[in-house]
Amino acid sequence: MYDFKPDAALDREELYRELIAAADALTAGEPDGVANMANVAALLWEFLPDLNWAGFYRVAPAKAGGAEELVLGPFVGRPACIRIPFGKGVCGVAAESRATQLVVDVHAFPGHIACDAASQSELVVPVLGDDGAVIAVIDLDSPSPARFTEADAKGIESLAHLLADRI
Repeated sequence: MYDFKPDAALDREELYRELIAAADALTAGEPDGVANMANVAALLWEFLPDLNWAGFYRVAPAKAGGAEELVLGPFVGRPACIRIPFGKGVCGVAAESRATQLVVDVHAFPGHIACDAASQSELVVPVLGDDGAVIAVIDLDSPSPARFTEADAKGIESLAHLLADRI
């Protein structure tokens, strides 16, 4: 059995190096994307303090046909919205723009989708395939305002890059 709990004294840069090493160890050689997302969601929960949600939304065909949308994937936290259209909410904007969204105050974000009323800040990073298309987003929510920093964004972007061909 592995224990992937990080040392609480690590600085952010080292914390993300350890998180990515743990994610690499858990996902290397495993072809099942859902299993890999589930383990990484659990790692995010263990490694990053002050979260109330950590997980994935994956790109899938829209329920009614037509365009793609984000569909809930593996996560840790309270029940969440199941489907999010591209361009809607923080996750949908990240997917549509293919750009990281670091939101210090979700209540100030136009069109924010409140799946959990306790969320105050959010970080969403798209996972891009080899062709540059979004295949999923990594979504982190916190009950604290301004919880996420540029260092967090860079760390999760590195994680997304590692996972691009594993989910």
